[in-house]
Amino acid sequence: MAKGNLGETHRNPVPEKHLSRHYDSDLDKLLSEVLEMGGLVEAQLQMAIRAVDTLSLIYAEEVIATELRVNRMEIALDAHCSNLIARWQPAARDLRFLMSIPRAISNLERVGDEAYKIAKRAHRIIHNESRPAVEFPEIPRAAALALTLLSRALDNFARLDAVSAAEVVRDDRAIDNEYRGFVETIMSYMVENSRLTSMSLDYLFIGKALEKVGDHAKNIAELTIYIASGTDIRHSPQTVDVPESNKEFLRTTLP
Repeated sequence: MAKGNLGETHRNPVPEKHLSRHYDSDLDKLLSEVLEMGGLVEAQLQMAIRAVDTLSLIYAEEVIATELRVNRMEIALDAHCSNLIARWQPAARDLRFLMSIPRAISNLERVGDEAYKIAKRAHRIIHNESRPAVEFPEIPRAAALALTLLSRALDNFARLDAVSAAEVVRDDRAIDNEYRGFVETIMSYMVENSRLTSMSLDYLFIGKALEKVGDHAKNIAELTIYIASGTDIRHSPQTVDVPESNKEFLRTTLP
């Protein structure tokens, strides 16, 4: 693995070269499988958002059909990771990498769950024959933010780019702000249109699901920082212990 300061792009994203080529190959394969799952979940989220945007049953049903495949990938990757730990007994950053994989794929599976929830709510809205032509601009804004954060979090995880991951942690607040604004909007809408409470709640749950996607992207970004620096920032992000050249950047970037 090419060496450098925290946050640099590496040719090989798998931590610390091992003498055994089989070991390196196993880690590369595991990372590839994690990113494959990430790509599937990302596509699932995109389809769920399209289902809401277009009120199309085709997209909603495709998301629902993909859910089982995502769940199976999580189980398989968990087993693969456990087998590698038992087989190679890694240490240092390799161990952090393998210990973080179950947490990363758990967050990916939960993103899939949120996409599933969005699709189910879209399904309900589509079948509501009395639904009015109403638009909530906060939904597409939050959707775009959620997709972007997830994509960036996966890219940073693949490259172990902790500095860029810190930006994802920071930018999650934008989705939180959109959701808070949307709650105020939807509550006012329900007061003025009490007969549309059911549909309004569907949109509220969609907004909440998108906000949770941002949280899961943030969690993956925090794992990237943990693998690269050895510091868990979940409860004390301001104390990240990284090379001196990156300390000031992370202090000013992380919340």
